[in-house]
Amino acid sequence: MTSEGTSTASAQQPIPHARPGAASSSTPAPDGRPEILALRALKLGDLLVAVPALKGLRRAFPEHRILYAAQEWLRPVVGLTDAIDDLLPTHGLDDPLPIEYGRIDLAVNLHGNGEESRGRLEEIGAQRRMGHRSPGWEGPEWEDGVLERERWARLVSWHGVPADPLDCSLRVPDGESPAPDAVVIHVGAAYGSRLWPVERFAAVARVLAASGHRVVFTGSGKERPRALAVADAAGLPEDTVAAGNLPLDRFARLVAGASLVISADTGAAHLASAYARPSVVLFGPAPASEWGPPPGPHTVLTDETLRVGETFSPTPDPALMAVTVDQVLAAAAEHGVS
Repeated sequence: MTSEGTSTASAQQPIPHARPGAASSSTPAPDGRPEILALRALKLGDLLVAVPALKGLRRAFPEHRILYAAQEWLRPVVGLTDAIDDLLPTHGLDDPLPIEYGRIDLAVNLHGNGEESRGRLEEIGAQRRMGHRSPGWEGPEWEDGVLERERWARLVSWHGVPADPLDCSLRVPDGESPAPDAVVIHVGAAYGSRLWPVERFAAVARVLAASGHRVVFTGSGKERPRALAVADAAGLPEDTVAAGNLPLDRFARLVAGASLVISADTGAAHLASAYARPSVVLFGPAPASEWGPPPGPHTVLTDETLRVGETFSPTPDPALMAVTVDQVLAAAAEHGVS
């Protein structure tokens, strides 16, 4: 995340010539309550590190309806925060937010502090605004190198909304886990820079399965071929591959009931943090000091001295490639899985 990632008396008035937003067919209709719009049009992990701030807003504004502006596919997990009332489908910042001008009481910038995110919120004509200090905005100064959960909790706290950065838990979805007590090995990641090699995931899975643990491979639909390749290399059947077959809420339920989660720094790892499930998190381009798990049964593996930090690189970051199969197995054993 870059900079373009109460009493709310300090929240600012909209700029005089704000550009009106326009509702779409997917825009939630007003229900009579004053509304807060929290912008964070990013991915699952980004939502989960903002949960402490969102919970602070929920406590501070019990009479308000809180809308969360993000991608539609996150909807099944948004409700599990118990802080958000509805999703405003928003795919990035290229287009104006699909909300009527002047409808929102309080606009909260949890996306970043760049001109794009500020501009999109200025356009909607909210009565009040909450964000970092910028031209036309009051708030705390943006700081680099801050743990993301702390960044957003600190932001809303500065504006008079107390938030605890460790208050990051999610409600467990209803129903049984698809694979109770499984070792969940999440083989995917959004970018090549975070893809630990197939053969290393397979070597870990082979050892744990041989020790009697139930192993389940997860990932998105696009990552299913990679998950199948890992299962094949591990000598495990296709029915161990759940990648592409689980809706997001069922995936969350799987993680909530897992004995261990092994993952790169992705949404799966943040779900393990939200449910306090033992996890081994493999870090590459992102620094653990900014995106690492909270205190708890979580082990971070990386080599910061080798980190290049190019998130969008198609090849794994050297910090990630420095993590060995033996290190992952040793970390799993420390969590009682060996």
